[in-house]
Amino acid sequence: SHYRQMEKAFEVTNMTRVQQFILLGLSTRLGLRDVLFAVFLTLYLLTLLENTLIIYLICSHNELHKPMYFFLGNLSCLEMCYVSVTMPTLLVGLWMGPYRISFTLCMTQLFFFIVLICTECTLLASMAYDRFVAICHPLHYPVLMRPQVCLGLALSSWLGGLVVSVAKTTCIASLSYCGPNVLNQFFCDVSPLLNLSCTHVALTELVDFISAIVIFCGTLLVSLASYTAIGMTVLRMPSAAARHKAFSTCASHLVVVGIFYSAALFIYCRPSRIKSMDLNKVLSVIYTVVTPLCNPIIYCLRNREVHAVLQKTLHWP
Repeated sequence: SHYRQMEKAFEVTNMTRVQQFILLGLSTRLGLRDVLFAVFLTLYLLTLLENTLIIYLICSHNELHKPMYFFLGNLSCLEMCYVSVTMPTLLVGLWMGPYRISFTLCMTQLFFFIVLICTECTLLASMAYDRFVAICHPLHYPVLMRPQVCLGLALSSWLGGLVVSVAKTTCIASLSYCGPNVLNQFFCDVSPLLNLSCTHVALTELVDFISAIVIFCGTLLVSLASYTAIGMTVLRMPSAAARHKAFSTCASHLVVVGIFYSAALFIYCRPSRIKSMDLNKVLSVIYTVVTPLCNPIIYCLRNREVHAVLQKTLHWP
């Protein structure tokens, strides 16, 4: 009888297991959805255009074959993938309203999203380290940032994101979802999925929390340490013009890093389930839409070397 009860429980679990989720999207108001659809479609296309342009310029001009632009090319490639993972479901939700997404497709989106957000964190830290070496140890720069080191840092970023994503997605996909199946989000994200699980999620939350601490906090500390050292070095520069140039560049970089990490850390470095899902959606827009749009402008399109190459490419006077 004990085995029969277990079989019945297993059958009930299989019958009630959620096979698809309903994404509520960014907004459920019809009039507002139309406006937001036009806005976000424009932002999506602009982000793709910016990053495609940067990748083309870096690949086609020898003067940009430097470590800094190698990382910027990786970042632009990542941003194109990043927005292409989350933006389509955002746009579909704004066009159709709440819609259904299969369990498999939801977990696939979650997997790629985690890969890319973790990789971005590590790439931002690598770029901060590159600037630290360039400004604080310029004589050792050719050795410390030789091609093998740059390639190793980039590969570590992508592989690290892949490993973390496999662990987190496996834990989340193995949970039982018995209903309800409504996700108050515009893509399949960690916190909304944990909120819907009908099984104990302590282990999954622990894995999520530890990986967030290692990836987010670890890379944030590297970035802050690098920019702090850069700031101290800049303060000792004799030229006021050089100090102003370095500070303006670092300040803009820190703004992007600060916005990205603030939104991400608020959501992903909390082991408890998050109830404020409307706030989550606003914060999610920041690091899935705003930062991919701003990063090319902040890191590349404001750069003099990139400006010169762009003028040459477009045949501007």
